[in-house]
Amino acid sequence: QVQLVESGGGLVQAGGSLRLSCAASGRTISSYVMGWFRQAPGKEREFVATISWHGGNTYYADSVKGRLTISRDNAKNTVYLQMNSLKPEDTAVYYCAAGGLPGATISTFYAYWGQGTQVTVSS
Repeated sequence: QVQLVESGGGLVQAGGSLRLSCAASGRTISSYVMGWFRQAPGKEREFVATISWHGGNTYYADSVKGRLTISRDNAKNTVYLQMNSLKPEDTAVYYCAAGGLPGATISTFYAYWGQGTQVTVSS
């Protein structure tokens, strides 16, 4: 199986930027559709973004469209989430996931998950 480790989270002011990374090991991520999800305290896990095997197709939740960008570097076995114009409502634990269904926005379609990285956006 593939192991996923997120990094890059932290504290940032509203309007600021962060870049999250998801480093994979065990298998090449070229075999997987990749996604980002997030979960805030007391809330359901929420779809953020997904990217196809070669990076040619991306899909975003309406709440993050235009502000967050998913990308992948299969040679580095890494997926990224560039987060710009951050808002306090973006505060959550962000999870990287690997699956097999292109464009999937539901968490059950992803078989492998990282442990998450905390993003906190202050007012």
